[in-house]
Amino acid sequence: MIVCSCNVLSDGQVRACLNPGPGCPRTPAQVYACLGCSPKCGRCARTIRGILDRALADAHAACTTTCGAACTLKELKEEAA
Repeated sequence: MIVCSCNVLSDGQVRACLNPGPGCPRTPAQVYACLGCSPKCGRCARTIRGILDRALADAHAACTTTCGAACTLKELKEEAA
């Protein structure tokens, strides 16, 4: 699904740049930079934020089953909010 008409970005492209680790984009602006573009009209920022939030929640859920209290993703999510 196209989430940004101005830059013709799909939800798959947004999710593809969300790699685990400290270099993972945490804001829509960082996603644009990761994908080599910049926001134009900005209407897609809310959708990109939603994709980021869901991906982070999914990663956190997976992490809590494997590493429990040692997980740092919760702290990263709080920093991004």
